Amino acid sequence: MNKTHPQRNGDVATFGSTESSGKRVNRLCTAPNNRTGFLCDDRVTCVPASWVCDRVSNCRNGEDEQEQLCGDLPHSLPGYLVFYCSNPRSWVYADQRCNGMNDCGDCSDESWSLAACPPCGQEWWSCSPVHFEFCSCIPRRLCRDGIQHCLGWSDEFLCPA
Repeated sequence: MNKTHPQRNGDVATFGSTESSGKRVNRLCTAPNNRTGFLCDDRVTCVPASWVCDRVSNCRNGEDEQEQLCGDLPHSLPGYLVFYCSNPRSWVYADQRCNGMNDCGDCSDESWSLAACPPCGQEWWSCSPVHFEFCSCIPRRLCRDGIQHCLGWSDEFLCPA
């Protein structure tokens, strides 16, 4: 499934609610699994970037679904919530970058040159996948399952079970 979102141009608008003093509120936080997140008004709840503007209120006051934030995607989102794919008309949420999945459709969200992803983690096997959903690694749970997931069958013959 391709999770790209079309855009009109490369500009990214910033967003931040204001406190009574008129100061901008920093909403960048670290969500579960050490991913980029959006800080709710309660200053405790940090929702993953991909949960923002998904038509489900994850913050108690619904600030993750406000028109000011979600009105003109991706332009109305703060830059830290957005990753632009190599195709200039596509983007994904920042927490979808370097997650092992081909969210951009061209692997630019998983490539070292554009996304600056680290090498495959312990739960992944490095190879050239034969399936479009993966880019340079496959989940180790797919190793030795009798199905080819890597060119050269390294997932079946070399990957530890």
